[in-house]
Amino acid sequence: MMNKKHVFIICGAAGSGKTTVANYLCEHHHMHRVITHTTRQPRPGEQDGVDYHFEDAASMARLHLLEKVTYDGAQYGSSYEGLQEGWQQGQDCVIVLDTAGARTYHQKLGDQAVIIFLTVSQLTVLAKRMTQRGDQHTAIESRLHSKEYRRDLNLPSELAGIAHVITNDQWAATCQQLDQLVGKILAAPGQKC
Repeated sequence: MMNKKHVFIICGAAGSGKTTVANYLCEHHHMHRVITHTTRQPRPGEQDGVDYHFEDAASMARLHLLEKVTYDGAQYGSSYEGLQEGWQQGQDCVIVLDTAGARTYHQKLGDQAVIIFLTVSQLTVLAKRMTQRGDQHTAIESRLHSKEYRRDLNLPSELAGIAHVITNDQWAATCQQLDQLVGKILAAPGQKC
């Protein structure tokens, strides 16, 4: 019997720490990072195939995507093959998505999808973090005023009681909550299939 594998979905507003949390889960819990696809331009220091698969409209249209969204004028999507890659290696997966993508994963994968919604106590922290990671001022302004940003500030009602909400104000406390959550999910009875 194989253990049932999960995908940990990290969602929340821009600047809430999604990439940092995903990296932590990969490094400390040996999860497979599912690389998503996007048509947006790389940020300084980002690498194709590491941070995202950077696509153009034509290459994006050829992909077999589990979910796709448009965010701040760019397309984003993830492939089922990306999940299978990790699961076939015997690893749980982690992926960064927006809240719309998290809803789709929950609908399609049920309890295999473990949704972590990140938030912060002070919204001003989000813009500060975007600046610190190297986002251009015009891109930050555009993102802060986008309908997608406003949507991802709050947990969708469809995910209430399903998603695990973590307030990412203090990194040590966030790590502790992540460790407890992963331990609880992976030790849960009935995880054999």
